Amino acid sequence: MNLYKRNTHKTEYRIHVHTINTMSQKILLISFFLLIHTFFYAQQEAIFFTQKDQIAKFHTISDLQALKKGELIALYQDRVTEILTTLPFLSLTNEADIRLGDIGIKEDSRHLKILKNNTASTQDHIEISKETIEELVPYADTEKIIWTILFYEDMIKKMRIGSNSSF
Repeated sequence: MNLYKRNTHKTEYRIHVHTINTMSQKILLISFFLLIHTFFYAQQEAIFFTQKDQIAKFHTISDLQALKKGELIALYQDRVTEILTTLPFLSLTNEADIRLGDIGIKEDSRHLKILKNNTASTQDHIEISKETIEELVPYADTEKIIWTILFYEDMIKKMRIGSNSSF
């Protein structure tokens, strides 16, 4: 793309204004999106765990007995994921989307780094746990899988109730 356009009547060069305006608009638009992305990512870094880390539904025995083993294993994995994600922070918060600053912890680089490292190691552990569950739990009796899901759900309910008994 040539930014300079030669004037055929004179020997001078002029910058093609339309090209520069278009480039400026593109640079401004890209900068805006990068700024929004950076702001959003920084906001997520200071959060202990999010709503998406939590299960949406609790089950009864009859609900679970109606499911196939593969569906039960997926529920099993989801419950393990929530427990692994929230358990380390129960003394700080039992609510999703709580920031460090919300509970009086300074959001400085040291604390953000610790939280980021914890999130990364937790994600690694969750992936390994999911692989293990996928490979080994299918060998368990369906009744034991159901019992374990109900046990995990009971644990999750107690974790969510917390010390102030607000579910």
